[in-house]
Amino acid sequence: MRFLSCLRDHNLPLVGLAAWFCLVGSMITIRLLDRIRDAERGTRIAWVFLSGAAAGATIWCTHFIAMIAYQPGVEVAYEPRLTGLSLLLAILGSAAALHVATRRWRPSAALGGALFGTAVTVMHYIGMQAFVAHGMVRWSQGDVVASGLFAVALGALAFDRAQGRGRFSGHWWATALMVASIVLLHFTGMSAMTIVPFAPAVGHVGSSTATIVMAIAVAGVGTLVVGTGLATYILDAQARADTRRRLTELLEGNVDGMVIVQDDVVTAANAAFTALVGTDAAVLGQPLTRWIADLAAARPDRLAQLTLTAADGEIPIEVAVRVDRRRATPQTVYSIRDLRARIAQERRIAHLARNDSLTGLPNRTSFLEWMARQTGPDSPHRAVALLSIDLDRFKEVNDMHGHAAGDQLLTRIAGRMQAALLPNEFVARLGGDEFVAAMPVAEPDDAVTLIDRLRDAITAPVLLEQEGVEASCGMSIGVALWPRDADELSTLINNADLAMYRAKGSIASDACFYEEEMDETVRLRRRMVKELRAAIELGELSLHWQVQESVGSGEITGYEALLRWTRTNGDSVSPAVFIPLAEQSGLILAIGEWVLRTACATAAAWPVPHRIAVNLSPVQLGHVDLPRLVQQVLLETGLSPARLELEITETAMITDPVRTIHVLRQLKAIGVSIAMDDFGTGYSSLSTLRSFPFDKIKLDRSFMAELNGGPQSAAIIRAVLALGESLDIPVLAEGVETPDQLDFLREQKCDEAQGFLLGRPGPLPARAVESARLAG
Repeated sequence: MRFLSCLRDHNLPLVGLAAWFCLVGSMITIRLLDRIRDAERGTRIAWVFLSGAAAGATIWCTHFIAMIAYQPGVEVAYEPRLTGLSLLLAILGSAAALHVATRRWRPSAALGGALFGTAVTVMHYIGMQAFVAHGMVRWSQGDVVASGLFAVALGALAFDRAQGRGRFSGHWWATALMVASIVLLHFTGMSAMTIVPFAPAVGHVGSSTATIVMAIAVAGVGTLVVGTGLATYILDAQARADTRRRLTELLEGNVDGMVIVQDDVVTAANAAFTALVGTDAAVLGQPLTRWIADLAAARPDRLAQLTLTAADGEIPIEVAVRVDRRRATPQTVYSIRDLRARIAQERRIAHLARNDSLTGLPNRTSFLEWMARQTGPDSPHRAVALLSIDLDRFKEVNDMHGHAAGDQLLTRIAGRMQAALLPNEFVARLGGDEFVAAMPVAEPDDAVTLIDRLRDAITAPVLLEQEGVEASCGMSIGVALWPRDADELSTLINNADLAMYRAKGSIASDACFYEEEMDETVRLRRRMVKELRAAIELGELSLHWQVQESVGSGEITGYEALLRWTRTNGDSVSPAVFIPLAEQSGLILAIGEWVLRTACATAAAWPVPHRIAVNLSPVQLGHVDLPRLVQQVLLETGLSPARLELEITETAMITDPVRTIHVLRQLKAIGVSIAMDDFGTGYSSLSTLRSFPFDKIKLDRSFMAELNGGPQSAAIIRAVLALGESLDIPVLAEGVETPDQLDFLREQKCDEAQGFLLGRPGPLPARAVESARLAG
């Protein structure tokens, strides 16, 4: 009843003003409570101070306006120091309560609310001490205690509900409870006070116009303070909204899944993550461990490869973590990358690194690794057979049907070879038409079974889809056995290759087992190449000259320069042996240049200007700098281009006829002569003569050697001489060794001759020197 009678003693319009102020201030305080909780560490104190000022001003203004609204019927006044102290305590108490309520441990909200209720109670009763009335003031201790309990209990409940979840939680419930705590404190506390006037009351001081004006002024100042806090909150909310918008744009602009976790639940996630998990269920508010069970393995200092459980199954992912500790409640940002495409690409790259891109067979790397395991110290096998395989006639398929058909043929053959393998057998493509196969064996003949299966796979015809025709290849296989033929892998591979080359050159068999004599032959050839390279530097090479004469007059028409190799110990090496080695090893370029330069320099010093003939290797003829080299040598030695005759064979023109003819025309432009050597032994003599205007035809010595063996050789010689006469090209017959051969050539009106009958090759053209001496 005292509570209701106390309410009647108040100016209701001012009570309404106090209530409105209490409601607005409480709303602002509850929202500032959330802002303090989310504040960064550096700004937390500033927000606590601002929120404490706003909350304290709200409480104090509500209390002071309500005090002004109280009309006890006696003259009242307000002691300024205690009034100011009550305001200061309200602000400090509110700030302390807000600081405690926003700590990270669980009961902090209720404890901060209780502290808030205590601060409100202290502020109220200190303010009441500043209330000076013309009369005796009596207090009801029970109502005083009740008012304090109301403030503490409802304050604790208000702060707890502001940070709680579930039913009866949220800003509106917290605001209502905070308003209730302040209202109940004030009116219960006011009802606890009874004033006994000292003298008859004169008027109602509380209802005067000055009192109302003062209440409005207090409300205005309080509104200014609270409005400042509200404006700051609104501006900060706008800034935070802009930050969230930019964060959303940043998250959505990332192709990887981006998730922000706070208090162990997802607070933000982009569309990429939602698409990755593949579920229509809400992601926000859910723990990230719902999809990534082993999330604890992710650390900020390293990338973690984990597994994400999506709607359509498990997905391998890579997780990067960054922790933002600037806030009171730290945020963890997870970047989640789908690894399926990368893993597939890595698998493809690994496959390409270990397998042939065309046929899919293992490549050289895989082959070496497999062989290393089979022939290593821990090998369980007694012996391993290595098969080096080369396809025969494959180049013909490429030339006739194109490279696409060749690729199709290789792919089909590779598939057949793979299908022909048994367990523990291996096949790989090393490149081009080169393959290798291997198998553990107990006896050498065990490899024959694999050879037979591979022969069937390789030699069976293949239908070329684009051409609509069948194509087939042969094979040459060389077999080397570990450890019988070699205990090192590189040596084993080399020995298998040697056996394969022997099989390729064999007519009787397409498979050959390695024999030690093969290696001896190869070593001999390699040693001879090394000695030939040293022979150039040691001056063991020399030129011998063989005379060329006119058949009709017997006059000397020129000399052919012939290369000889005499070792320092006096042994001679046949040109038929070392010239092919020089061509295979590439030494022929250096040797050919030496021959050309030496021959030109020697001939330039002769007293009689005879013509000289120098042989060109097909390797030299294929070199683009040959015309420039010839011109440079002629300039350096001073030999007239008309005295130089370069001899080439038909074989040299077969490889690249267009290129060869272009080089020959450049040589002709210099002024040198071009002779076709060994005519009649090539593949297309007549077409060669038609394609280029040679200056001389040299008939091969084999026709002269067979002249007495039957009429066919004589007929061929007559035909060649008639051909030369028809084309107006002089013909020189090589290999003239008997007077009968020379008489036959004279009868057939051959132009020139060369052979042992006319003069054996020697280091100096003796007849040319003697002729010059007699002429002098």
